[in-house]
Amino acid sequence: MPKFIVNYVKVVDYLSTKIGRMAMYLIFVMIGVLLLNSFTRNIINFPLSWGIEMAQFTITAYYILGGPYSMQLDSHVRMDLLYSRFSPKNQARLDCFTAIFLVTYLIFLLIGSISSTAYAIEYDQHKFSQWNPSMIPIKVIMVIGIFLMLLQSISTFFKDLAKAKGIELA
Repeated sequence: MPKFIVNYVKVVDYLSTKIGRMAMYLIFVMIGVLLLNSFTRNIINFPLSWGIEMAQFTITAYYILGGPYSMQLDSHVRMDLLYSRFSPKNQARLDCFTAIFLVTYLIFLLIGSISSTAYAIEYDQHKFSQWNPSMIPIKVIMVIGIFLMLLQSISTFFKDLAKAKGIELA
C-alpha cells in the first residue's frame, strides 16, 4: 500500500482511539447527572428541569463520538448469516463492497448534519422544553462524530482492501 494510505490509517486510527476513549467517560457524566436528578427530585423534592435532557445530550455525544472507535475495534453489531462462513480474505472483499454503501450514506448524513448545524447557528435554535437548551453544541458534536465515522470508514476500507490482497496494513 502507498505510504500516504498507511499514514492516513495510522492518523485516523489514532484520532478514533483518543476521542473514543475520552467519550467512554461520558457514561459516568450521564450517570452522575441522573443520580443528581434522582436525588434532587426524590430526596430534597426539588426537581431539576435540565436533568433528563442533559443526560440525553450526554448519551448522544457518547455514542456519536464512540462510534468510530467501536468500528476501529470491530466491536460493532454485525448481521451474520453467511459472513462467518467466508474466509478472512472473502470477508475483507465483502467488507470493501459494503463500505461503498456505508461511505455514501455517511456523506449524505454529513451533508445533512452540516445543514442542520448551520440552521441551528443561524436561527439560534433551542429545544422546545422547560429548560430550553441551545441545540448548537449537540449538533456540532453530531457533525464531528459523523465526520470521524466517515474518516474511520475509509480507514477500515483501506485495511480491508489490504487484507483482501493478502497484505497486513495496520
